[in-house]
Amino acid sequence: MALSKLNYNSLNLTPVAGKGIGFDSGADDLEASFSGGSMVFISKSTASSSSTISFTSGIDSTYKEYLFIFKDIHPGTNAQEFLFQGNAAGGSGFDETMTTTVFNANHNEADSDTGLGYVSGSDQAQGTSFQKLTRSVGADADQSCCGTLHLFNPSSTTFVKHYISTFQEANEGDYSMNVFTAGYFNTTSAIDEIQFKFASGNIDAGTITLYGIN
Repeated sequence: MALSKLNYNSLNLTPVAGKGIGFDSGADDLEASFSGGSMVFISKSTASSSSTISFTSGIDSTYKEYLFIFKDIHPGTNAQEFLFQGNAAGGSGFDETMTTTVFNANHNEADSDTGLGYVSGSDQAQGTSFQKLTRSVGADADQSCCGTLHLFNPSSTTFVKHYISTFQEANEGDYSMNVFTAGYFNTTSAIDEIQFKFASGNIDAGTITLYGIN
């Protein structure tokens, strides 16, 4: 997926007669190549009553950003939170130290309740638990969660490893719930493995696709 970008330093905004401020078009207004970057497929995992889904290869120094896309992740057990953790290079146990923050917006099917707020019970302050990416996903036949997770520069050995995620879930209480999570692995070691699971029970169905972004 090619991206186009502006050459901002050369962008020339000047008054245009009869039109106010506009582009004074020129060769430097846009990058000549129109090739700012690309999203490259790395791997895809499909759940089938899976206790966990782990990505233990492909997260390395090749890309500065890694994108996980989650499609129709369905829990085998009702009212479960979808979680993730990582391993530093050479590590095991998926128990890296994380500091995180979570908020969500919600609206129920009965149109009788809405909400927007910080979710203090879902965050961590120098914790080593699996981080919550959703609230309580329903296990009805038509319920699931979908979303994205961006992991930035995981191969750095200088800085902590930031992430941001956005999930939409069909909640067990018949709510549409949009959950926003962000934080960092508080380590200067490279993060090269990521694991996903529900708080209890299996991942009954769904796919997780990993891309690298140039």
